[in-house]
Amino acid sequence: MHWLARRLRQQGYQTIRFRYPTVRGKLQEQMGRLRELITEQKQPVHILAHSLGGVLSLHTLTEQPVDNVARIVCMGSPLVDTHAGRNLARIPLLRRLLGKILPEAIFDKPLKQWSGQQQVGVVAGSIGVDIGQLVARLKKPSDGVVEYAETQLPGIADTVLLPVTHIGMLFSRRVIDEVQCFLENGRFEHGAIAGGQDHP
Repeated sequence: MHWLARRLRQQGYQTIRFRYPTVRGKLQEQMGRLRELITEQKQPVHILAHSLGGVLSLHTLTEQPVDNVARIVCMGSPLVDTHAGRNLARIPLLRRLLGKILPEAIFDKPLKQWSGQQQVGVVAGSIGVDIGQLVARLKKPSDGVVEYAETQLPGIADTVLLPVTHIGMLFSRRVIDEVQCFLENGRFEHGAIAGGQDHP
């Protein structure tokens, strides 16, 4: 997230990075840490989260709501499910790579819908070349780790589908431009996806 944070600071935002152990960490513990960090801030905050971070963020605000979060952007986050993750869980030698947070947050206690007061935007990728292809045949469009359909949680405000991979979206100028647009306006610059079509 370093590059994205630097770009946001250049645009006048103050940034704080939340780090958490994806393998050894536990969901409730990390939710508490994230909520504590948010409530420590003296002004409204936005959340920009990548991959599992988006799932963790929405779980936190669903179970432990706070008033000072304005908008949330989830980038390549498997908010509904993860085909690649389920396949990985079936391989004993690789199962530990999933850690404890992902199975609990996605398999055991999946998000059903977003009904919080904050607007949630989703950035999804359409270049399906990434490590997820090693363990699963992902349905198109996907970012190579997360399928587009897996990002579509009922109740989200807007989605933008961009030609990036799961990791590549962290370094894309177009992604950061769309993120800034959503944080400022509650909508992405190029509109929502409707019926699988990317509307300019």
